[in-house]
Amino acid sequence: MKNALLLVLLFIAYSYSYAQKHKMRVRDYGIKIGVLKTGKLNAITDVTGVKVGHETLIEGENIRTGVTTIIPHTGNVFQAKVPAAIYIGNGFGKLTGYSQVEELGNIETPIVLTNTLSAPTASNALISYTLALPGNEDVRSVNPVVGETNDGFLNDIRGRHVKEEHVLSAISNAREGKVEEGNVGAGTGTVCFGYKGGIGTSSRVLPSSLGGYTVGVLVQTNFGGVLEVNGVPVAKELGKYPYQDKILNDVDGSCMIVVITDAPLDARNLKRLAKRAIMGLAKTGGIASNGSGDYVIALSTARENLVPYSGESMFYESKVLKNDDISPLFLATIEATEEAILNSLFTAETLEGRDGNNVDSLPVKEVMKVMKKYNKINK
Repeated sequence: MKNALLLVLLFIAYSYSYAQKHKMRVRDYGIKIGVLKTGKLNAITDVTGVKVGHETLIEGENIRTGVTTIIPHTGNVFQAKVPAAIYIGNGFGKLTGYSQVEELGNIETPIVLTNTLSAPTASNALISYTLALPGNEDVRSVNPVVGETNDGFLNDIRGRHVKEEHVLSAISNAREGKVEEGNVGAGTGTVCFGYKGGIGTSSRVLPSSLGGYTVGVLVQTNFGGVLEVNGVPVAKELGKYPYQDKILNDVDGSCMIVVITDAPLDARNLKRLAKRAIMGLAKTGGIASNGSGDYVIALSTARENLVPYSGESMFYESKVLKNDDISPLFLATIEATEEAILNSLFTAETLEGRDGNNVDSLPVKEVMKVMKKYNKINK
């Protein structure tokens, strides 16, 4: 027993030491979320064709913001639109493009995440990008989809430092493969559960017997609540949670969640999928407070269901998964969302910003002690 305890303590010490030099994700610490397998990268880019790009703005003492872009497939998204849905967990936000997605059930641009007061600029940039694409010379209407969270505690948000060129740069540098997390892009100046938040991602792959589909999630975390890690009441154990006194009352904020799957789903079932992502947020202790904009954008990249902008036929054919076979995708979405949020916390770093405001990173060493206490570390 003593030897086993010593090994666990050594593992925790080694993990924490290694994390000081490398960005370690929650799974790297032996904390396994859920029961389904992750994709190769454990990222939204495990869905074939999906690209992610960041533009990070850290300048002087007050600028701490950025842009994150998600491109659903390698073609012209306007000409080959993706079935999509948006679910509002709590609507204190400025999600551009919502009404047309709700009405038509598809998305026709990349998705851009940024800060609250830069959403109009990002929309302009997305319109410029779309109009400039070959094949779009006659386009007269574009529905840009832009999500946001308010990074005004660490960032001079009133300065509106995000420009169109930053958005276009984030689109142009979007890549498949590994996704950078933590204090990057739209997550540069965010705060989550009173600690430094940021960008996080995760994925799940269903076994072939359940379709073999992949679900990928990317989050921009800037919200509050009572933090739990894999069911462990970390916030209570560390004594840091809202309403325990008059000062610590940091529940407001927002969380943008993007869910992408290669499963052939229509807008109706994508809406159902999006609802489950909020359950993943809840499993981390998020409460979708009054002042929080918690939105889920869900879309399917199944090639057979892409919606053509034009064509001679009055009809287009599609193939959609039956309702009876969608539950495994619900579970995959919940697990990937929970882990993506935790990854945003575990990879984020302490940051000082506007007017000397400072937000500490998650105290991983203390968290690991709590996880060990509850026997929630997997070897």
